[in-house]
Amino acid sequence: MSLPDQASVTAQLAAFTADLAQAGSLRDAQAVRDRFLGRKNSVVASWMAMIGGAPPADKKAIGQRANELKQAIEALWSEYQARAEQNSRPAGAIDVTLPGRVPPLGRRHPLTLVRDRMEAIFTRMGFAIVEGPEVEDEWHCFDALNMPAEHPARDMQDTLYLAAPVVGESGRPDDTRTMLRTHTSSIQVRYMQAHEPPIRIVAPGRVYRRDDLDLTHTPMFSQMEGLAVGEGISLADLKGTLTAFAREMFSPSARVRFRPSFFPYTEPSAEIDISCWQCDGGGCPMCKRTGWIEIGGCGMVHPAVFEAVGYDPERYTGFAFGIGIERVTILRHRVQDIRLFFENDLRFLEQFPY
Repeated sequence: MSLPDQASVTAQLAAFTADLAQAGSLRDAQAVRDRFLGRKNSVVASWMAMIGGAPPADKKAIGQRANELKQAIEALWSEYQARAEQNSRPAGAIDVTLPGRVPPLGRRHPLTLVRDRMEAIFTRMGFAIVEGPEVEDEWHCFDALNMPAEHPARDMQDTLYLAAPVVGESGRPDDTRTMLRTHTSSIQVRYMQAHEPPIRIVAPGRVYRRDDLDLTHTPMFSQMEGLAVGEGISLADLKGTLTAFAREMFSPSARVRFRPSFFPYTEPSAEIDISCWQCDGGGCPMCKRTGWIEIGGCGMVHPAVFEAVGYDPERYTGFAFGIGIERVTILRHRVQDIRLFFENDLRFLEQFPY
């Protein structure tokens, strides 16, 4: 057998290419490959066997030609396998050998997370969750809450009135809804009209006021208002309820204080402050160096409210409170701009993974 040279390499590659093109199946193609690259009785194996009996000056050249032919055939074989696999795969088939793609996971909105946590705290205290209409009539939103037509508190609410009155479900003249509710206290009025004491409810929901959108204000926000009515309910019950809420919502060491205030539907009325959980009341930027953070308003239910819904104010007492859900979320998670809650920016929302 003559010693292999460059022309021999070219001829064998041409023969391999031609035989591979004639292969009718992958099994036939494997036989062609083994005829040229197999360990025994193949072209490359026969060339490597020639090295042992060749003159020393030719050994290196024979090895180089054998390796050149082997590498070239392996490259052609790899290309053939890739084409065969691509042609055998059905259109739209999934390559199960590829690494999987992790789908993006959605997250609950921070306001939803905080609302659910607040509801869980109050339901464990025995409060029921109730809801009501967002479009309300003046009687349920104002008159029944000790705010008659001339009351200045109506101006304080900056009410959004509808352009045309809409008659409610009952068709009664006093059930004409003409505004977007300014607080969820109207739900409490409706509930008291339909139920006898004792009552213990919280009313979460969206409310609307004529505010400009800025860092701390928005024309739509969420409230959770609570109401407890029964015989012998006192201010101590109100303080115990809100203290328990603050310690579970913010910090086990939180303290609650009441600052005198005014609400037409409660008497006495107070603002609710909790001790700053960042500095433990020592004073820091979060609490504006006061050691206290305001979270809402509260008070004992005014007798006029009981009279409006048909309760005997001589027999029953009760307390009510209102806490802003955005306010709690801002304080709990140190959000600097209330507008972030409504912009649906994923960079913001992805910071709340739980």
